[in-house]
Amino acid sequence: MAIPQSFIQELLTRVDVVDVVGRYVQLKKGGANFMGLCPFHGEKSPSFSVSPSKQFYHCFGCGANGNAIGFLMEHTGMGFVEAVKDLAAQVGLQVPDDAASPQDRERAAQQRQQQATLTDVLEKTARDYQKQLKASPRAIGYLKGRGLSGQIAKVFGLGYAPEGWRHLAGVFPDYQSPLLTESGLVIEHADEKGQDGQAKRYDRFRDRVMFPIRNVKGECIGFGGRVLDKGEPKYLNSPETPVFSKGRELYGLFEARTAIRQHGYALVTEGYMDVVALAQLGFGNAVATLGTACTADHVQKLFRFTDAVVFSFDGDAAGRRAARKALDAALPWASDTRSVKFLFLPAEHDPDSFIREHGTEAFAARVKEAMPLSRFLLEAAGADCELDTAEGRARMASQARPLWSALPDGALKSQLLADIAHTAALDAQDLLRLWAPAGGRGQPGGAAPRPARARQEPRDPDGGPEHDHGYEHGGGYGSGAPRRRQGQAATQHAWHGRSSASRRGLMSREDRALGLLLSHTPSWDQLSADDHHLLAELPAPHGPLFAWLEAQLHEHGHQPWAALREALRGHEHEALACQQVERCALTPGAEEDAEELGGVMLRLRIEHLKALEVEAIARAGSDPAELRRYADIQAQRKALEHQIGAAPV
Repeated sequence: MAIPQSFIQELLTRVDVVDVVGRYVQLKKGGANFMGLCPFHGEKSPSFSVSPSKQFYHCFGCGANGNAIGFLMEHTGMGFVEAVKDLAAQVGLQVPDDAASPQDRERAAQQRQQQATLTDVLEKTARDYQKQLKASPRAIGYLKGRGLSGQIAKVFGLGYAPEGWRHLAGVFPDYQSPLLTESGLVIEHADEKGQDGQAKRYDRFRDRVMFPIRNVKGECIGFGGRVLDKGEPKYLNSPETPVFSKGRELYGLFEARTAIRQHGYALVTEGYMDVVALAQLGFGNAVATLGTACTADHVQKLFRFTDAVVFSFDGDAAGRRAARKALDAALPWASDTRSVKFLFLPAEHDPDSFIREHGTEAFAARVKEAMPLSRFLLEAAGADCELDTAEGRARMASQARPLWSALPDGALKSQLLADIAHTAALDAQDLLRLWAPAGGRGQPGGAAPRPARARQEPRDPDGGPEHDHGYEHGGGYGSGAPRRRQGQAATQHAWHGRSSASRRGLMSREDRALGLLLSHTPSWDQLSADDHHLLAELPAPHGPLFAWLEAQLHEHGHQPWAALREALRGHEHEALACQQVERCALTPGAEEDAEELGGVMLRLRIEHLKALEVEAIARAGSDPAELRRYADIQAQRKALEHQIGAAPV
């Protein structure tokens, strides 16, 4: 979807950044600006400033800054298009979409209206359940017995669905409304008739403590209900609806966003109560799957907020099975810059009981010592294998093959190949040959890892050093400040050298990254969240194109270039996008492209840090703290330069 820049400008003149930020951050007037605690890093004294005159926010602690669109993208995890639509709806603007047919626009409008109506119904129900909780000593007693305070119940909007088959008939004047069934609140038996001749209806949730499930924007999209006493099922979730899919949503993610940033990782637990109890005990970064196994969509959503995920499971057989499913879901996203770990608690404990018995420091230590993905992969591959026998080692190697193949190419995959081969008592290259299709070419799971080549600076077609087309600071929708995970990339390979540069002709790094990502969209998910942000903030024409690509991926998933080409028609930078894809077609293949993309991103980050160094020095005259910031940025830059063997400048 191409959104005209003129519309973006009009939108930003109509929205008030103070109102947008104020939905998520408690702000107090401080002179000409508003101040609050920064939602992007942990702090006790307010250093987060929002300017109504400049329509801009800035944190003097971590450096985060941007406008209303950038804030929504950064704080809620929205894509660019989603953030624009959200703001447009608040001020009554219709986002233009000239490429869509009248029928498509009408269909999209109906869908948006349906979703808005359903969330309104669910929000009203959530408020009623909260009121019912206050009136139920029995439900309050249950929550207190689980160690929960009234304050934490308020944070998560906990409620109570009373006994009785038709309680919601007193909440909604029209109990026969189809909205009640579409939202999953009411069950209807069309083949059974009541005394009034209408199809028999009754409330789905009865005599249960209620946990509202919210999307990343904070809207109620469903419920989870737990019985107070004995009964089955113990937990009952909303069914699949137009606004709720349990395979894509995570309980507690909306409440956990800030804490995830503060802790540096997301903790995935097994249930609602774990999430709420952990938040009360100081671990507000916990989320839970919704009565289903962890999916790839869950993992992908988490990696939009952090580059580190810890799965917490019971140490029993059921916990190990759940962990194995989480491993399968995480493998495609386990790039070199991401951390995935597995925490197994003693069988007699869940996270809540463990913390209450052993304390928060003991639990934090357990998290720190959690099993890394690499070790759990080897453990999963060796399950039920007698590794002291040739037969057992052969079986382990066979079971490891699909797990290893699911990993994205990079250093982690190469190292795991060596570990698997060592466990199987084989040479790594021999193992690859065994895994290769019989009589076929290539290797399992894509290109085989190749020995590292000597680092070589890219050169132009005339044999001289490549021109420095670095990232120029400014002009984006978010921050220009150092990010929390600066220095991360999908791969850490150097560029190829003169031959490939000559083949492609001289082009900027921005051009090359654009061509590579449009040609092979799965590469986008192998980049870190900071990489995504950096690309989207590049000056026009590149930044808007990367933001457009991110929106396409959010809305439609991975698409071939042919589909993207059609979606690009009418985009103001259509010609540039097509040109770079055509130039990409001259390259040898996906393997070299993936390797090169890592080098491109590495150098773009270096140039970005150089720009920030210049900024910090310029500000140091009026703010001595900028000298410390300069030193931090410089250290980050030198670390990246060391990775590619570049001489410090």
